[in-house]
Amino acid sequence: MTEKEKMLAGQIYDPSDAELARIRKNAHALSTRYNALAEGDEERDKIIAELLPNMGKGATVQGPVQFDYGLFTEIGDNFYANFNFTVLDCCKVTIGRNVMIGPNVSLLTPVHPLRWQERNIRFRPDGSPYDYEYAKPITIGDNCWIAGNVTVCGGVTIGSGCVIGAGSVVTRDIPDNSLAVGNPCRVIREITEADRMDIPE
Repeated sequence: MTEKEKMLAGQIYDPSDAELARIRKNAHALSTRYNALAEGDEERDKIIAELLPNMGKGATVQGPVQFDYGLFTEIGDNFYANFNFTVLDCCKVTIGRNVMIGPNVSLLTPVHPLRWQERNIRFRPDGSPYDYEYAKPITIGDNCWIAGNVTVCGGVTIGSGCVIGAGSVVTRDIPDNSLAVGNPCRVIREITEADRMDIPE
């Protein structure tokens, strides 16, 4: 298996691999270019399409953004991300339709060893650095609102129709139609018809 295949399969991999380094460098450069342009600049559309080739129709990414790879993130139709959206997509990130992302949200798939003996940078005989990591996928269902300053950790699935309260750190799965908040994020209650507002159709 290549290091990329290991990474996407959630296996231990070497992120200093040349192919991964090339894809990462390109994604970082695209993120920087996107962030430097004014809203409404047509060049932004071209850059975001290259950075996120698996993004649905009607999606809006406010910027600034930072993606580790971009290629490994899949976004559904009618998506919206506010300022400072960060996605470390070392494993697949799947976001459904009609998802709203508040400011300063981070989706973080990487996982590092707990023991420093396995986590620290190592050096090859030629002096080049490397380390070992692994990652776990993140899935966000349809019709979710992820409020400001939320961090979603690797291995988490957020069900469809959920609201994740501001400042939450999501470390475990959240079932469909849940209001969940806190650090660590916990389900407060189900979202039901009792939450209906009189909004014109």
